[in-house]
Amino acid sequence: MSEPANYAVFLFPQAIEMLGVAIKPYLREGSVGPHIVCSEVDASGPLFQMTLIGAGPDQQRLELELMLPVSMVRLVMSMHGEQEIGFMARP
Repeated sequence: MSEPANYAVFLFPQAIEMLGVAIKPYLREGSVGPHIVCSEVDASGPLFQMTLIGAGPDQQRLELELMLPVSMVRLVMSMHGEQEIGFMARP
């Protein structure tokens, strides 16, 4: 059975700057730039909704929903697993 898809959501640099410290805990740095990894996305309204899965202090499963104006989202990529995003040279 294949792994469920995750999504890498890239925001415009101005959006990251505007959101400041509020968005920083959710950003992952990668070779392709800062992005948010989430399990679900919904872009059907004026707000772009992301569902993030994490673990609490006692390792209990937590779900967090972030909602941003759609105009802040630059790119959404579907990825399988949590591996690094991007292209790599093949030997």
